[in-house]
Amino acid sequence: MRTSSFFAELRRRNVLRAGAFYAAAGWLLVQIATQVFPFFDIPNWAVRLIVIAVVVGFPFALAFSWFYELTPEGIKRESEIDPAESITYHTGKKLDRWIIAALCLAVVVLLANSFVLRRDEAPAVTEKSIAVLPFENLSEEKSNAYFADGIQDEILTRLAKIGALKVISRTSTRQYAAKPGNLGEIARQLGVANILEGSVQKAGDAVHITVQLIKAATDEHLWAESYDRKLDNVFGVEGEVAQAIASELEVKLSGGEQAAIARRPTSHPDAYDAYLRGLAFESRGLTSALDVPREAASRFAESVRLDPGFALAWAHLAIVRSYMYANLVDRTPTALAEMKQAADTALRLQPELGEAHLALGYYRYRGLRDFDGALRDFEQARERLPNSADVLAAIGYIERRQGRWQDSVAHLEQATRLTPRDLTVFVELATNYAALREFATARATLDRALAIAPGASNLIAAKAGVWLREGDLDEAGKLLGALSPRPEDEETLMVQVCGFEYRRDFAAAIGALNAALAQPEPPLGANRAFYLISLATAQLWSGDADAARANFTQAANLAEAYGKTAADDPHVAQVLAVAYAGLGDKARALREAQHAIDVNAGDAVVKPNMETTQAQIQAYFGDADAAIATLPHLLAVPNGLTVADLRFNPLWDPLRKDPRFQKLIAGGTTAKR
Repeated sequence: MRTSSFFAELRRRNVLRAGAFYAAAGWLLVQIATQVFPFFDIPNWAVRLIVIAVVVGFPFALAFSWFYELTPEGIKRESEIDPAESITYHTGKKLDRWIIAALCLAVVVLLANSFVLRRDEAPAVTEKSIAVLPFENLSEEKSNAYFADGIQDEILTRLAKIGALKVISRTSTRQYAAKPGNLGEIARQLGVANILEGSVQKAGDAVHITVQLIKAATDEHLWAESYDRKLDNVFGVEGEVAQAIASELEVKLSGGEQAAIARRPTSHPDAYDAYLRGLAFESRGLTSALDVPREAASRFAESVRLDPGFALAWAHLAIVRSYMYANLVDRTPTALAEMKQAADTALRLQPELGEAHLALGYYRYRGLRDFDGALRDFEQARERLPNSADVLAAIGYIERRQGRWQDSVAHLEQATRLTPRDLTVFVELATNYAALREFATARATLDRALAIAPGASNLIAAKAGVWLREGDLDEAGKLLGALSPRPEDEETLMVQVCGFEYRRDFAAAIGALNAALAQPEPPLGANRAFYLISLATAQLWSGDADAARANFTQAANLAEAYGKTAADDPHVAQVLAVAYAGLGDKARALREAQHAIDVNAGDAVVKPNMETTQAQIQAYFGDADAAIATLPHLLAVPNGLTVADLRFNPLWDPLRKDPRFQKLIAGGTTAKR
């Protein structure tokens, strides 16, 4: 058969039309599965299975349309039909209409995805859903507030173990009053049908606890109970409350769930008291101040000293210490060993404890940077804590490190439904969208957070950072101009400095960094070297070479000293690479830059940043070929460069006259200055 005849036969048999219709319908199916399946917590492998089926089915659809024809008598083989009786012309017209309909549906799905599905601020409500509001402290001693908070948190912990019940995290409920009058509005904001209120009165060794379950839509009191206990017999109240709620909401518990809810964490009142005090510090947010994680760790350590068999306290101790290790509060080999011991002890004492698996996951994630191992532990934790937003978020954080960005987005979106007022999750979700260069969606996600906290400087700065990555300096400037200087807020400060540098206002950048470095030592800690190299770089651009050299030297000395106790910190080599480059030591700078890439080879979040640093150092020392060779990759990989950074960042000035660099910039969209 001649080529011309072959293509004519393809058209006559509607093979091309069938392929077009199959492609449009398959794309629609994949999009619907991608958006709908996560809402019902259907695992991601189901979506992947559909994608594989659609792809595999494509050649079969083409082959079917070649060998068979639809006739008024049904489907017949093409060889059985007289050409004079063929009606492929008419069926082709019908296929055209079906293709148009599929394309119209595709447009509807795209619009819904852009303006509805990802901007839904009112979570769907199921009858088997609950939020536990802060318990009122009725004790004469107001310092006993920690006890009321701890009882609330422990009830939440029990409820989170029930798979068939949607439970909102404490992070999203702690902003509300103990007994607010607008339960209907609160329930709408949190996406729940039921609210649990309570109060705690502690006097000496006696405790009086009252709880009531309320149907928010009608303000109907479904169930209420009071408990009078001595401190040495208060440990089972939380489990009794959780079981009563499950019964009232007609939630069937598995044998494992019943055992997990009923189990008493300790029988030692003083250990329990120390544990509740630790929870009070932990619930304030470990990022709020450096003394918070230290105080929380101290209380949990006291708790396990008093009761070495207190598995839940061991787990929380490991989690807090993992945060301290990852955030440079205490990053020493001793701290790593203590973290492991705490996690291992929790798991040994209670192998089925979800928090123990969560603690071990954080040890692998934050301590060892063993992402595969951490994910296995977090999945184990999720089986035992199906309603934990913390577990879902942790899984999302791991997946993006592994380069599984869409899976990470799906899990973080699920986390927002369990903690719809948690600003941190929204910021992390927006970070994912920005890394994928979905800038409009990143800003929409931050707008969801800003609707909760309109004046939050970190949210405003994050949104400005998205505009900077996209290259709209005017929009970024409007947001940053409204922010007051916050030298103690690292994330806000660095976005402000980036804005100044993109506009080449080096004096403003130097002023902001000097203000940060003037803060007391503890708030900066090990980040001080990073601030110093940022300051030195701005000084170098402004023409103050002597001041720049002094600060590059100080940064190198700090990083070298810090590296002796925290050699596994993935950012030490990056700081040293930039500092050595500023001091003119090309060999050491490039060696440390390559080491930074090697250390982070398995981290899809950090590695592109390290590769960018290497390219910038190569450009600085005049190796344009090596620097430019890396840029197409960095412009394509998630969390890599954007054209806006190439266009505005002074670090790329050595390449500006190179035609290859100019071509890369010209390939991007025009941005406002």
